[in-house]
Amino acid sequence: METESISFDLIHSQPLLIVISGPSGVGKDAVVRTLQRRTSSLHFVVTATSRPKREKEVDGVDYFFVSEEEFDQMIRNDELLEYALVYDQYKGIPKRQVREAMQSGKDVIMRVDVQGAATIRQLCPEAVLIFLVPANQEEWIRRLKERQSESQVDLELRITTARQELTHLNEFDYVVVNAQDCLDEAVDAIEAIIDAEHHRVEPRKICL
Repeated sequence: METESISFDLIHSQPLLIVISGPSGVGKDAVVRTLQRRTSSLHFVVTATSRPKREKEVDGVDYFFVSEEEFDQMIRNDELLEYALVYDQYKGIPKRQVREAMQSGKDVIMRVDVQGAATIRQLCPEAVLIFLVPANQEEWIRRLKERQSESQVDLELRITTARQELTHLNEFDYVVVNAQDCLDEAVDAIEAIIDAEHHRVEPRKICL
């Protein structure tokens, strides 16, 4: 009796949209940079922002730095997948960049704030949402202060906002602790999540 041939060549067949989020100062940028150094098989979305460029940041690599007028034009032209006004500065995800990357078959990694992650979940319920958290509150506040990139008033606003953002943890699929001096362990966890998602019996269907 002949048996029907079954193909198990299913793993990695569907590209994923992976959102890395978390409160300010938790280390989102460091996590994404480490992922970039480890692999060339992922597409890392470059966010557009109207905030000034910080020391050592590179335009087109860390962010696309644009003026408020240029950002307003992007909004009017419907060029953004999502955008938000965060701490009086705009941030947004260019649509074309994400769609072209997914059409190439690559998993797409985007780094957004908590408000942006909520928007992405509404637009694409099948996105994989990962929430980064600090090991403890004291360590996290110390990181924010050590950045020395804002005034005391702005720092207090970030701390207040971030504490509120932590209450949205249950809206995410996964939580990863990014502890001080344990960056590689946090990135290991994210890579394990991506690998596990590619082994789902019913893969996520990403529609944008």
